[in-house]
Amino acid sequence: MIEIDNKIISREVFDKKFVCDLASCKGACCVEGDSGAPLLESEIEELEKIHPIVEKYLTKEGKDVIKKVGVFVIDEDGDLTTPLINNKQCAYLVENNGISKCGIEKAFQDKKINFKKPISCHLYPIRVTDYDSFEAVNYEANKLCSAACSLGQELQVSVYKFLKEPLIRKYGKAFFKEMEEVGNAL
Repeated sequence: MIEIDNKIISREVFDKKFVCDLASCKGACCVEGDSGAPLLESEIEELEKIHPIVEKYLTKEGKDVIKKVGVFVIDEDGDLTTPLINNKQCAYLVENNGISKCGIEKAFQDKKINFKKPISCHLYPIRVTDYDSFEAVNYEANKLCSAACSLGQELQVSVYKFLKEPLIRKYGKAFFKEMEEVGNAL
């Protein structure tokens, strides 16, 4: 474990190799799982604000679920998450040439909104857990991402380097610079 500020970072974030390979996985992380994507309380207001715009990108099933349950749900663990369609894929999912992608991110790319997507999605396969005095920043191994691990190994790109943009979005440039210093020293 590596400590930077009040974050305890798993060594795997530095050691594991990872580069998303959407051609292989088809965006399975938006489809598989036992819960929706984790959300921060601060993201709920944003999702409610942008929903009228994002809704135009969503499938009929996604729209129906959000209309029924809202832009977020509380899962069985008591966590705020994105709603799911039939307890499977994220309600914000859109398909493009057989690849599952985020409707929120699509609206962002089209410059319709200023919110890229929930930070938990942007940081994946890193998961952040808040504790009273620190945050745990861990790599979440997932068989769905085996092609991403292979590609990362081939290209020699560490998880933290692949996730530079969302790490800066979450923690700032100075924090990422410290991560780079640690990564270079390992």
